[in-house]
Amino acid sequence: MGFDDKAAELRSAPGDAIHGFAEHALTSVGASDGMAPECDSGAAHGPNPGKYRAIDLARLQRLGMVTQDGGRTSVAEDFRIIKRPLLHNARGTNGANIKHGNLIAVTSALPGEGKTYCAINLALSIAMEMDITVLLVDADVARPSVLEVLGLGAEAGLMDILLNDALELSDVILKTNIATLSILPAGRRSKHATELLASRTMSNLLTEIADRYADRVVIFDSPPLLITTEASVLAAQMGQIVMVVEAETTTQHAVKEALRQIESCAHINLIYNKIKAFPGADYYGYYD
Repeated sequence: MGFDDKAAELRSAPGDAIHGFAEHALTSVGASDGMAPECDSGAAHGPNPGKYRAIDLARLQRLGMVTQDGGRTSVAEDFRIIKRPLLHNARGTNGANIKHGNLIAVTSALPGEGKTYCAINLALSIAMEMDITVLLVDADVARPSVLEVLGLGAEAGLMDILLNDALELSDVILKTNIATLSILPAGRRSKHATELLASRTMSNLLTEIADRYADRVVIFDSPPLLITTEASVLAAQMGQIVMVVEAETTTQHAVKEALRQIESCAHINLIYNKIKAFPGADYYGYYD
């Protein structure tokens, strides 16, 4: 099957998992990014109060997101399916030794397709694993939204490290009340964001993030591929990429163009997002 045929197949699967193009077909999910924050920054606690932020987990549960106490919701089940092949690749349990396999970028062709929603839920789902820690990185440096969705205020982060040699990763990582989840905010905006993300400093930082802890998986909320140059620069440095496609909205042309920008990555996965539930069915999800 040629490239164009694969892209056409992608568009022909409304309400189902996407098959054919990616190394793994993942699943379909039915929610979007449209979540307004309902609370202010979490209060500082613990021995290092400047680096601790409490996430309002009850609020996330009300928003329909994955939480430890949220039960077996359809969204939670979908992300259990989504994360499994990614974790196999990250751990090398499929026999493949993937460079930076634990660095996973979540992106989309265009804004509004649900990539931030998927990135956060994926991180929250992986954080439930028994032997894994998760670092969630807001790498959408032009329009950061991870902290806002989590109900937290702006913080120094990734761009500050790249702009200031005196800052260390540990200076800006936020610990949370989810013991296995930490957050690296986007930080300040810069007109040289693309160059900074392509710099040797960024490459060294990614190596440090990937290699410092053997049990760490890093989820990057990446910019949309067709809007910014930062997205393709970041994607080129990832071990795995998850591309979110908005059901019945994103055009075949947009999907094909976005996939061309990341074709150098050997491990591309797709999520068909914002699908409608089937008539008379209470659950929607993965089909093989």
